[in-house]
Amino acid sequence: MGEAITKNRGGEENTMRYRVNRYRLLLVKDGASITTTWDRQVREARDVADFMAPLVAQLDREVFHVLFLNGRNTAILANAAAIILVHNHPSGQAEPSAEDRALTKRLSEVGDLVGIRVLDHIVLGDGGAFCSLADDGLLPGEASWK
Repeated sequence: MGEAITKNRGGEENTMRYRVNRYRLLLVKDGASITTTWDRQVREARDVADFMAPLVAQLDREVFHVLFLNGRNTAILANAAAIILVHNHPSGQAEPSAEDRALTKRLSEVGDLVGIRVLDHIVLGDGGAFCSLADDGLLPGEASWK
């Protein structure tokens, strides 16, 4: 627990305790594995949309996924050279919201700082519909990953 020092009206110092929340992020296997014929080489946004669509089909809430890629655009778990952001819209509409665009911009800026390129942000809708922010020119900076 930390402390903050303040002065009261009489000039005396008061020490007040405060709490700082700690968080940790864990990678945990969530549910059964999925079977796929995907060769794990990402070549275009459609590859990601086709792979991820079964994971978010029929969900009643928005979920956010990150694909970690090495220098050859092959999926890996850690030490990524680049990432692709993916999330669904339970409404079925694949159009990115203003919040989606703002989050993409912020995560791209952070990626630039730590040397991990954000290659794309893909929004999944119903029936195979998707929107690639990179393909639509909505990703900040150079986002070419093809």
